[in-house]
Amino acid sequence: MSTIEKSVQVEVPVHTAYDQWTQFESFPQFMEGVESVKQLDDKHLHWKAEIGGVTREWDAEIVHQVPDERITWRAVEGSQNQGTVSFAQDQMGKATRVTLRLEYEPEGMVEKTGDLLNIVDRRAKGDLERFKDFIEQRGTETGAWRGEVKPTGEVNR
Repeated sequence: MSTIEKSVQVEVPVHTAYDQWTQFESFPQFMEGVESVKQLDDKHLHWKAEIGGVTREWDAEIVHQVPDERITWRAVEGSQNQGTVSFAQDQMGKATRVTLRLEYEPEGMVEKTGDLLNIVDRRAKGDLERFKDFIEQRGTETGAWRGEVKPTGEVNR
């Protein structure tokens, strides 16, 4: 597994950045290579993306989600990946640090070569910068989902 961690500061409050990130179907507007994301239900997504010139599809499950704090997922079928995007508001409440941690398994020679050349690393950095531009230009989210997903086995107290 390869691991990438990238951050960007967006000049919007944490709830705005988080709410926009929950609009998964908007990802193709700022994520390079992502052709579509379909939200199947509150916890499941179907992704289609071009990676190293090859179209890949996979299903992902959100395994932990806390509004204004984090979203953690894992692939359950198709291209193997997992990760967390976390949100931290600055002390003034006007900006948010968005941090993406992604673990993925390159498939085939093209993707393994791309991994060695840090192509996914650069793509992740670019995606966060485009997210920053997208949300700052809008100034408001396109929608929101404020539900919570608890890790399997965790009980409400």
